[in-house]
Amino acid sequence: MELKTAQERVDEWIQTIGGGYFDQLTNMALLTEEVGELARIIARKYGMQVAKKGDLDKGLAEELADVLWVTICLANQCGVNLTDAFEKSIEKKTIRDAKRFVD
Repeated sequence: MELKTAQERVDEWIQTIGGGYFDQLTNMALLTEEVGELARIIARKYGMQVAKKGDLDKGLAEELADVLWVTICLANQCGVNLTDAFEKSIEKKTIRDAKRFVD
């Protein structure tokens, strides 16, 4: 799925099923929460932290998708075209780091 389509589908879901967007500050807090849940899985699955019962109930893919969902919500609310923004980000990094990782 392309980013544009993802933005459209999230918007459609929010408008028809979700009851509307939360405000941007609430979505930022939710994004922080989702990133924390992702960090918990990474720390326990790939890091040195030992998982407690229930820590790994949700999978890595599910948490990454949750982060993406809230990111798309924020982009939609703020009028950000993620396709354009991501293309610009790749271009910026390509120019900035063209020789950075060459021995």
